[in-house]
Order: sequence, then C-alpha cells, then structure tokens
Amino acid sequence: MAAGGFCKLPNGTVVVALNLPSPATHAPGSVRVLVHAQNRARALTRLRNLGLRAVYLRGNAAPPTPDEITAVLHHPDGLIWRTAPAGGGTGPDLVQELWHPIRALLRRPTAQA
Repeated sequence: MAAGGFCKLPNGTVVVALNLPSPATHAPGSVRVLVHAQNRARALTRLRNLGLRAVYLRGNAAPPTPDEITAVLHHPDGLIWRTAPAGGGTGPDLVQELWHPIRALLRRPTAQA
C-alpha cells in the first residue's frame, strides 16, 4: 500500500509523494503525503523527524501529479497531506478534498469533557 514516487524539478529540488496508512485516529484509511525538499533523502528525513519512522520510497510507481506539485510548492511548509482515494489513484477527479498542513494530521485529538 505504500505507493509513492518523486519528481525532480528544474531547479534541482524534488517533490516526493507517498501513500501511507493514516497515523491519526481521526483520519482512517490512507493518506497521500507530499514533501518538497532538496533531495529524496531529505524529504524522507523530514517525515521521519515528524514521527513517521517506517517511511521508505521504493520505485516511482505513483509520482506526484502536476496539480500536486503546484499545491506543495505553494504551501509555506512544503509538507502537505489529504485522504488518499480508495482505488489508489491520484487523478484530480478522484479526490475533491483540499490539502492540509502536516501538523493537522499529526495533531492528537483533544479530549472533550
């Protein structure tokens, strides 16, 4: 299920896209995570530093789409996510959800009294 891929940009940086199981209880299923970094190793290190320890990129089966690249480049953190489509596709017609900053995924749900 950990499909992913990358795209090298003209300026030498990369955008890495990964489909991962959701680490949060409020977002069941899987999520599509996009990371903009200097290289693939740094992109994966950014995710590991956030607590997603078992993150690996094997192959380039699901590279980021042009729309995904635009979304991550326009985000100040360069690290975003949204719910992955049930079929595993990444086409724009399959997902209508907006992109979220990564801290929204990793935030612990607050207990309501």
